Amino acid sequence: MTAPATVPPPLHLVLGEEELLIERAVRDTLNVSRAIDATAELTRVRVSELTLPALIELVSPSLFSEGRVIVIESAQDISQELADAVLSYVAQPADGIVLVVVHTGGGRSKAGKTLPAALRKAGAEITEVPKLTKPAERESFIRNEVRRAGGRIDAAGVVALLDAVGSDLRELSSAATQLVADAGGTVDEDAVRRYHTGRADVTGFAVAEKAVGGDRAAALESLRWATQLGVPHVLVADALADAVRTIARVSAAGRGNPNQMAGELGMPPWKVRKAQGQSRGWGPDGLATAMRVVARLNAEVKGAAADPSYALERAVLEVVAAKGDNG
Repeated sequence: MTAPATVPPPLHLVLGEEELLIERAVRDTLNVSRAIDATAELTRVRVSELTLPALIELVSPSLFSEGRVIVIESAQDISQELADAVLSYVAQPADGIVLVVVHTGGGRSKAGKTLPAALRKAGAEITEVPKLTKPAERESFIRNEVRRAGGRIDAAGVVALLDAVGSDLRELSSAATQLVADAGGTVDEDAVRRYHTGRADVTGFAVAEKAVGGDRAAALESLRWATQLGVPHVLVADALADAVRTIARVSAAGRGNPNQMAGELGMPPWKVRKAQGQSRGWGPDGLATAMRVVARLNAEVKGAAADPSYALERAVLEVVAAKGDNG
């Protein structure tokens, strides 16, 4: 006998800034609602575009009591008037409506800052989705993704996957799920290398590795291949920036044991070890030049350049050239 679907709580606070996990929390809430009412509709609105009459209309009971999931985004920017209206509503929520409030946890106004605590007090179900900035957090994320997909992964497999894919959570999630299917549920370093070599070749990290290594021809070839396959310009730019900044930080820290330096630098030992090898041939002036290049590129691929593909190619060539500057 199938157990009856659980009625979702009427108020859900999603607290944090990690976009993938925010999307997942909203989707999970919608799925639970649709298990009760398959016709439940999803409505998303940014708080900056929300008026008091519109909010009242959204949360008003409908004549036919259709299920609804209403998502208020960027609630850290909420006005006092809207915050008061939200709190008034959640004191007596309507049947069939689930209100999801997405909030970074910060806020410039008093209303924005105090809203999470007020929603907690009102009995909100809370999902915390902080930015995953530390290596250990990304490693934990990979393990959880593999577990969600019904598989297992060992420590070497986690490191290999980070090395192959990079730190983008969406790519890591997709790769982890695919690996579980490809490897029959058990993921180790050999499985990552065996099934994931092709994917690594088309990410921005391959371009970055060739560029900081000073290999002009290989860097351009990787860049053009990645462009043809539709790798977003922003991801290539981020990978190049990450590679340059990592080399600069590791170089500034001096030679040492990667395991000991990892804790001081806030990065995994494998990344320190890799950067130590990549730093050979880089001088202070060259690194300073490369840092300026990737900072400029960040703005160019986000709209400042008329042709982001050209901006990427120019930046790659400049980083390759900077390696020879050993001043």
